[in-house]
Amino acid sequence: PAAVFEMTIGGRAAAATRHVDLRDPATLEVVASAPMADAVTVDAAVFAAAGAFPEWAADEAARRAGLAALGDALLAHADEIAGLLTREMGKPTAYALGEVKFSGILLKKYAGLAIAEDVIKEDDRVAIRMIRKPLGVMAAITAWNYPVALLAQKIGPGLLAGNTIVVKPSPYAPLTALRIGELARELLPPGVLNVINGGVDVGRALVEHPLPAKISFTGSTEAGRQVMASAATTLKRCTLELGGNDAAVILEDVDLARAAKAIFFAAFDNSGQTCIAVKRIYVPRRLHDEFADAFATVMRSVRMGHGIGEGVGLGPLATRFQREHVAELVEDARSRGATLVQGEMPGLPGWFHPATLVLGLDDDARLVREEQFGPAVPLLAYDHIDDAISRANASQYGLGASVWGRDEAATEAVARRLEAGTAWINTHAVLLPIVPYGGLKQSGMGFEGGPLAVDGCSAMQVVHRRK
Repeated sequence: PAAVFEMTIGGRAAAATRHVDLRDPATLEVVASAPMADAVTVDAAVFAAAGAFPEWAADEAARRAGLAALGDALLAHADEIAGLLTREMGKPTAYALGEVKFSGILLKKYAGLAIAEDVIKEDDRVAIRMIRKPLGVMAAITAWNYPVALLAQKIGPGLLAGNTIVVKPSPYAPLTALRIGELARELLPPGVLNVINGGVDVGRALVEHPLPAKISFTGSTEAGRQVMASAATTLKRCTLELGGNDAAVILEDVDLARAAKAIFFAAFDNSGQTCIAVKRIYVPRRLHDEFADAFATVMRSVRMGHGIGEGVGLGPLATRFQREHVAELVEDARSRGATLVQGEMPGLPGWFHPATLVLGLDDDARLVREEQFGPAVPLLAYDHIDDAISRANASQYGLGASVWGRDEAATEAVARRLEAGTAWINTHAVLLPIVPYGGLKQSGMGFEGGPLAVDGCSAMQVVHRRK
């Protein structure tokens, strides 16, 4: 029988009015039964968090100890949680294990991170300081593509700042969050970390609830707009980490073989289901065919299959909808006369799409303009670097971008012209613990990671003393 999971509210298992089956996206077999919340559950979780807030906010030492203990628990249970991660959304085992370990380390980093207190002015007449204070109850709504890392990115700064939290994972991949909630029952005071599960209705009820002071959301740009509109009714603070259409710009002096391999993994890691994945590649026209060959060679060397398989580098798409979306964009490219270079497919019934390099598209094609969030990427030729930068910036998104070349001054100059929250040079989609990241334009607002994330989970107060 499938394993049955439970929500966590007030430090205890919480009853659910109904459960839904979750299927392994590689085999479509039922792997677990997940609880679904309702409006009553949301109320209970928020009030539990509100009740735990005063004591938690007042004890910084306890907050640091709790975060460190939860980080240690993730590392101690890394194999188990990674196994759940692979079965709920398809991530290959090695990558799932890396995500869980990264998350455990991240929580431990936050446990030791200083909470800033800024001296604005101090002389013999006046002392003015800016201090950080907890906001209260925080709602953390995570996505299905990195369910463990996104949870850690939100609860780390949120708990350190002194807030109590209600987590709502994606209903497509809730198992790891529910399991972490179970671990937290033994490590954190009751009500400090509550984990519920549900769909859009539960998310909306959480965002519209009058008590939470802060919403931290990761998801699509369209969903982010809805969260922001709902949060506006009570002027909740929002951190929104939304969609991206990251461009990689290759310069004439690039180390082509190295760049092709690195860009492949930056585009197709997690089967392309990464907000900061490379989603468009701009290459000098004279290097186009050579780069395409090098990229295809790497692509055909990486095995696609069930995430638990030996040596598998690419798993399935997490949902049928996502698989159909990628297929639709690729078919649109085919109808425009594009050339498709594809990897092999496994003989499994799940939501697989072959790794695909698309050649010969114009910039008005859907695969160039829209976020594919899957293993298909267009290769686009350019004649002048100014043209490449202009085309890379011609997007509603501005999450990440990268530039690839040997000349340090030239790559730095291009990176600074790219309209993105993070501009990488000779790498892409690398997020280190507590390094801030966030988006420009419609890729979001606020920062995840590091001291800026703690600031985003805090109320700023000026303390002005006349001597």
